[in-house]
Amino acid sequence: MANIKSAKKRILVNAKRNDINRSRKSEIKTYIKKFEVAVNANNYDSAKELLSLIQKKINRASTKSTIHSNTAARKVGRLTKRLNTIA
Repeated sequence: MANIKSAKKRILVNAKRNDINRSRKSEIKTYIKKFEVAVNANNYDSAKELLSLIQKKINRASTKSTIHSNTAARKVGRLTKRLNTIA
């Protein structure tokens, strides 16, 4: 355990950020699963709405450094490509 006050604070802040980042990633994964279900059901309108929401969530996570910007771009690109297969 840390003895210095600033180190103790960093431990608390890191734990809080870890929880927020984990929550953000989990939310994105949940929406991606819903998107996959919509695509497999050939429900274009629902999938398109979900893709828009996913893009917003992924870009937010990228901006907040939860995920790397290249990873975010790759995920959005692949999901868009997947949507275009049923268009």
